[in-house]
Parts: sequence; C-alpha cells; structure tokens
Amino acid sequence: MGSHASPAARRKTAARKAQGGPDARRVMDAIRAIVQRLRVSSRACERQLGLSSAQLFVLQQLDQAAAASVAELAQRTLTHQSSVSVVVTRLAERGLVARRASPEDARRTEISLTPAGRALLRRAPRTVQAELVAAVDRLPEDERRGLAQSLTTLARALGAGDEAPPLFFEGEDALAGTAAANREES
Repeated sequence: MGSHASPAARRKTAARKAQGGPDARRVMDAIRAIVQRLRVSSRACERQLGLSSAQLFVLQQLDQAAAASVAELAQRTLTHQSSVSVVVTRLAERGLVARRASPEDARRTEISLTPAGRALLRRAPRTVQAELVAAVDRLPEDERRGLAQSLTTLARALGAGDEAPPLFFEGEDALAGTAAANREES
C-alpha cells in the first residue's frame, strides 16, 4: 500500500502532475509574455500620449478609413460593438474623433478622426494589439482555429461568460472600483 519513494520525491512527482507538466508551463509562459507586452505597451501609451492603448488602437483603425460606424469599427478591432462604443465616447470627449449622422442613412452614426486625432497619431507608436492581430493573421487557418478554440475553452474554465469583454486594459478602473466596492460590503 505504501510507496517506496521518499517524501521529497513524492512531493516533486505530485507537483509535476498538479502543474500539468511542460505543456502547461509553455502555455503559462506564452500568456505571461503576451500580457506583459500588452501591459508595458499600455503604460507607455498612457505616459506618452495620455491615452489607453485600446484608445490608440481604435484611432489607428479609424486612420485606415475616412469614417466607420461603430459596428464596422468593432469588426476592424475584432471586438464587440459595446466595447468599441465606450472607447469612441471617450475619444469624442477628448476631441480626437467626431461622430455624425450618415448622409446616406440618418440611423447610422459615422466616426472619423479630427485634426487633433490625426496630430496625435503622427507621434504615436504602433500598438501591440496591432502586432498581435497581425501575428494571429499570419497563422495558418487550422492553427488559428485551434488557438481560438483552446483560448475560448480556457477563458470559460476561468469563469468568463458570454458578455462582451472590453478592449485590452480598457475599463480596468471600473472593474477595480467594483472590486473595491465588493470588498467594502464584505
């Protein structure tokens, strides 16, 4: 019934099994590297430009086309309309984008860069989000599909629901405020 291995050897074996082995380590290292690049880029963007990297990413997408609806912009940023709408509102409040009713369809709101938005882009670096999208686009289709499935499964295992996630690091203040309020209520 008992094991002949020493307690230290049993702990080491148990730790290896519990941690998922070398594949789990590679997954964790890759996630940490991506999150680190995104976070460093976001902080640098905030210091240099006074914008979140998500806001800069949206501005850069708008720079590629004269005007876009929120739905079109959401497609180009590979995110949800509600997330892009929040970012566009913040950019409009800062005078970096303008919204106007479409001349073809008054129900549709077009979004375009203002001169201030264009001036800011002239001194802005490329975002890590743009690099990440380009890297994913370069993957063969079957690898992209597998990556999408694996990351979706992982996100669900971590409790992510079907709600629309914000752009990277956008809205963290709101989340931090909610967490603080929940702690105060406890």
